[in-house]
Amino acid sequence: MELRILQDIIIIFGLSIFVIFLFYKLHLPSITGFLVTGLITGPYGLKLIRDTHDVEILAEIGIVLLLFTIGIEFSIKNLIKARKSVLLGGTLQTGLVIVFTFIIARITGLNNSQSVFVGFLVALSSTAIVMKVIQNRGELGTYHGQTSLAILIFQDIIIVPMILITPLLAGELPSSGQSFLIVISKGLGVLILIILGAKYFVPYVLHQIARTQSNELFLLTIIVIAFATAWLTSAIGLSLALGAFIAGLIISESEYSEHAFGNIIPFRDLFTSFFFVSIGMLLNIDFIIENILLVTSTALGIILLKAIIIGFVAFLLGYPFRTTLIVGISLSQIGEFSFVLSEYGIEYGLLSEFNNQLFLSSAVISLSVTPFLINNASSISEWILKLPLPKKLRSGLNNLTDEESPNLRDHVVIIGYGVIGRNVAKAAKYAKIPHVIIELNPDTVKEEMAKGEIIYYGDATQELILNHANIKDAYILVNTIPNPADSRLITLRARKLNNDLHIIIRTRFIRDMDALYKLGANEVIPEEFETSVEIFARVLAKYVIPQEEIDRLVQEIRVDEYKMFRKLSLSPEYYEALSVHAPVPEFHSISLAHGSHLIGKSFGQCNFPEYKIVLVAINRAGENITKVESDFTFEEGDTLFFLGNADNFKSLSLKINKNTSLNE
Repeated sequence: MELRILQDIIIIFGLSIFVIFLFYKLHLPSITGFLVTGLITGPYGLKLIRDTHDVEILAEIGIVLLLFTIGIEFSIKNLIKARKSVLLGGTLQTGLVIVFTFIIARITGLNNSQSVFVGFLVALSSTAIVMKVIQNRGELGTYHGQTSLAILIFQDIIIVPMILITPLLAGELPSSGQSFLIVISKGLGVLILIILGAKYFVPYVLHQIARTQSNELFLLTIIVIAFATAWLTSAIGLSLALGAFIAGLIISESEYSEHAFGNIIPFRDLFTSFFFVSIGMLLNIDFIIENILLVTSTALGIILLKAIIIGFVAFLLGYPFRTTLIVGISLSQIGEFSFVLSEYGIEYGLLSEFNNQLFLSSAVISLSVTPFLINNASSISEWILKLPLPKKLRSGLNNLTDEESPNLRDHVVIIGYGVIGRNVAKAAKYAKIPHVIIELNPDTVKEEMAKGEIIYYGDATQELILNHANIKDAYILVNTIPNPADSRLITLRARKLNNDLHIIIRTRFIRDMDALYKLGANEVIPEEFETSVEIFARVLAKYVIPQEEIDRLVQEIRVDEYKMFRKLSLSPEYYEALSVHAPVPEFHSISLAHGSHLIGKSFGQCNFPEYKIVLVAINRAGENITKVESDFTFEEGDTLFFLGNADNFKSLSLKINKNTSLNE
């Protein structure tokens, strides 16, 4: 069993590599490449994989992970905000599509029950493909992204009543007359658990896990939450995908949502590929060839019908024409849950074998062209907007603009919030420069969020986390974390995301500098040589070299990338730069003992300059006197501080405490 699964996986991925590489060269979407892979490997293709059950299980995991990541990105707040689109938009879209499909199906000769059931199949759209494409395009936060997701959420919920109604359409009573009420009561119970989990349990658990700084433990926790919630909803009769979406919503309310999203993406991409392959396996090439006109016209009819109806619904919700058109095009295909529902139709005799193959063929075609349609929807809308359309149609019923609120721009992205990161943030705040912080310490994130800082929990080596900090519009990135491997990844990905970004990297060792510069860093500051520079500057200061000369030398060292310290032997120009001749003064002190001839004399009567030494201060009874006037009179016990050559001071001190005049 395990060997067969492994063999199937190798065949699918091996062929996928070839097909998707070819599609990449032809500038075609990878999703379509997976569909073609399924067609080739499936029972209607080369029959490389005869038992598709294992692939379907892996595909189900992919749908769970996809809906989970969508829930993380959407959040409960956005869901509440989009309740009008979910309830009103979803109800209108589903109802209108069922009605119009029913009319068309009745015209073609199907009975009432069959026509309603076909309406169920056509009403659902593909959450997996639509949200995959929208996520890849970074458009989940747009009007059309939010509206599309809202309608898809309603569709994922309505699939449950559709499944319960299907036996009734076939004239059979469900096993229990209370089944629908039971499902509703269980659903309310799950909803209460979700609210409690989102507010209390999950944030606490994730915070404790994040404090361990273990990425493996964090990932395992996220996966358990996702699959446990999906299993719970499935156990009460709801879909796995809906449960996964709810799990994502729960995590979205914590400060760890972006980090969780970044960790789960590779697994999502891996398993969703099985879903697209499994859909491709359903396609019967012989049936399509024999009924090419019927299949293509049916697929085209479904796309046009749904695009018009869903676009109309989006218009009723108040969105401008551009948004309505993109939403209509995006949701114009048949959904993955329609394939699940079709199995019930076959079981209860609502779908003949011929109609089932017609449905599968047209559905797969509609799914295949979806990436093309979504990717070109904006261009199509711009072309249509050039036509003389009514103003109300252009702006929508609510006069909304197509532009979303602007993101943070020309800001500083600070990675790491230790001593260096805090100082950079303080300087930015003082200069009123907008800044965003990325930090992996959950306690720090929580504290700084409470203070009002824009700070995100996450691993900055992930592109998703950098994008969340809006790296594309940032002006400067300052990386303060010392890990060389992470620094290289951050530099590489930040430069890839923003070619104009000014990248400043902190590193511990000089050996890391060249690699970081090659990866795109603008400035690299190694700790070991910054310490050397600081010591170097202080040494020069002790020799009373002018500060401006020290600053000039330090600047030259940094501009030349520490070459002076990196070389074993210095070039003549560096020797010349260091040839700053200055006296080497020393401080000396002496106390006036009883009998000293200076006692009672004024400063003006003493001839200190003749000894080439300078009196700089006097300490009297613990008080320092630095400004000595000419009429200042010396007293017994005064401590005199001189600056000058040691030999000169020795000559002077021999006379100070002897009864000998300085002039002698």
